[in-house]
Amino acid sequence: MGNGAARAGDTSWRRLTEVRAGAARSLFHFHAPGSVGKATHAGLPWLRYLRQRAGHRVHVWPFDGWDVPAGRSVVAEVHPSPWSRSFAREGRTARQHDAFAIAAWLRDVDGDGALVRCLDPTLEPGERATARIEGWILGVGAAGKRT
Repeated sequence: MGNGAARAGDTSWRRLTEVRAGAARSLFHFHAPGSVGKATHAGLPWLRYLRQRAGHRVHVWPFDGWDVPAGRSVVAEVHPSPWSRSFAREGRTARQHDAFAIAAWLRDVDGDGALVRCLDPTLEPGERATARIEGWILGVGAAGKRT
């Protein structure tokens, strides 16, 4: 509405979750191959599509709340970098291995009960309010576990 440049973003801007994650890049980073910004903005229409098709059967975490109701599928932001080195590459491309590492990590934390802690990161009330608007990377700041 007249001041788009003020909302265009800057690569130095980082969300609280990106700061906590350490190596995570800003979602305003568009200028390099594999940029986070391109993937982020390409994915937004898919979130809308899922919401339109699945309605309340899908829980977009943490925007729909930090607690996931039983029986819902979850859409959450994840990053492979914390886990990709934990799994053998086994001939996969870099992108295939990233997807594999995320799926294997989710399998492991779901199996040992740690996924519940990942859905409830250690945040102060003000930080939690900010993260509910900005979004959060699943596994960053999980209570009682270094992720």
